Amino acid sequence: MYDITLVVLNGSFGSGVAATLDLLNAARVMAPRVGVPAPRWRICSANGGAVRLQSGMLIDTVKLPSRSTNDRSIWVVPGIGVNNRREVHGFEARAEVQHVVAALQKHIGKGGRIAAACSAVFLLQFAGLLNGRKVTTAWWLAPILQQMNPACAVESANMLCVDENIVTAGAAFAQKDLMLHVIKTLCGPALVDLLSRYLLVDERETQAPYVLPEALANGNELVSRFVAHVEKSLPEMPSVTAIANEFCMTERTLARQVKKSTGQSPLALMQTIRMRRARGLLEQSKMSVDNIAAAVGYRDATALRRMMRKVTGNTPRQYRRLSSV
Repeated sequence: MYDITLVVLNGSFGSGVAATLDLLNAARVMAPRVGVPAPRWRICSANGGAVRLQSGMLIDTVKLPSRSTNDRSIWVVPGIGVNNRREVHGFEARAEVQHVVAALQKHIGKGGRIAAACSAVFLLQFAGLLNGRKVTTAWWLAPILQQMNPACAVESANMLCVDENIVTAGAAFAQKDLMLHVIKTLCGPALVDLLSRYLLVDERETQAPYVLPEALANGNELVSRFVAHVEKSLPEMPSVTAIANEFCMTERTLARQVKKSTGQSPLALMQTIRMRRARGLLEQSKMSVDNIAAAVGYRDATALRRMMRKVTGNTPRQYRRLSSV
């Protein structure tokens, strides 16, 4: 019996596969120290044999079982090398992908669990498994996923989303966060704490600090204008009403267009823009925290501290100290 089935495809991120195996091997070594059983795993693919990862490395696999009546393992799917809408739709047409999608459907149908990171979350979408669920993916792919399936809630700021038997994670290196969660689920928090101390890895809650507002536009001219307008207005923060009037449209239309392109509300996008400006000033200037708060439209430094802690997990001074290391 296996605890984890690592599912790889041709073009899977080498870093995601390697991070998974490194954490599992470390967990196997350290499990006896905290008195828990070591995790057991297998590496599978659609057809078995050698699979070429995006980095060019080859990894040996066994074929995904066609009949598995008692498979209680968590299926883990690392990210795949797709980066835009065209590549997502081209990826869906591959025979290998269709084979894996069918296997994912069967696994969930038999009560199984799946954990997918980054672009691999689209495999769950192809399998029809995301309706009504809260999910995340790489922040720049989140708008595409939300447009493909309005019936799911894409929480692009989250590093990890747990929704019953499906767990999803953000961009490619969120595979580490995904695996820490999987290992905690199987082996308990004591082992994850030990792994974190020895490997210098932590469970992160958000990918919001890494978001580039202009990249969220995905070529949408309206959103590009929105980002430019807000950046130009700082330290004043225009209201959504004022921006809608400036763009000669209703607030509802503006909100719908922004949400469709970015997966965020106008207010959330504005917050992303001002936090990006604040982080830049903390990293590149010697301005005081009070002056930076004023420069990005906060009335006082307390509001900036509260938002920085929510988005990055650090106060402005802590963030400045870490970014200067």
